[in-house]
Amino acid sequence: CNIGNDVWIGQNAVVLDGVNIGDGAVIGPNATVTHDVPPYAIVGGSPAKIIKYRFSQDIIDKLLEIKWWNLPPEMLKNLPYKVEAAIATLEQRLKNKKS
Repeated sequence: CNIGNDVWIGQNAVVLDGVNIGDGAVIGPNATVTHDVPPYAIVGGSPAKIIKYRFSQDIIDKLLEIKWWNLPPEMLKNLPYKVEAAIATLEQRLKNKKS
């Protein structure tokens, strides 16, 4: 079993051995996860099925590219609340850091 970064697993959820949970996924309470869960998917039920995705595919791709969970805390300070604005801010900070 491999659980990615920024994952939330609800109470009494069961993840079977060998199942991979993608970054940013949400596993609903009491879910039984029998198959891999894609990044930023929300799953629930028994067996768990994808209910929806937390963000659009474009935003998911950017979050996976930035890998914000690997950034130092000072890069994450004072980010805007909206994910699109937070991504833009992080991209700018990363660009400035390389300069």
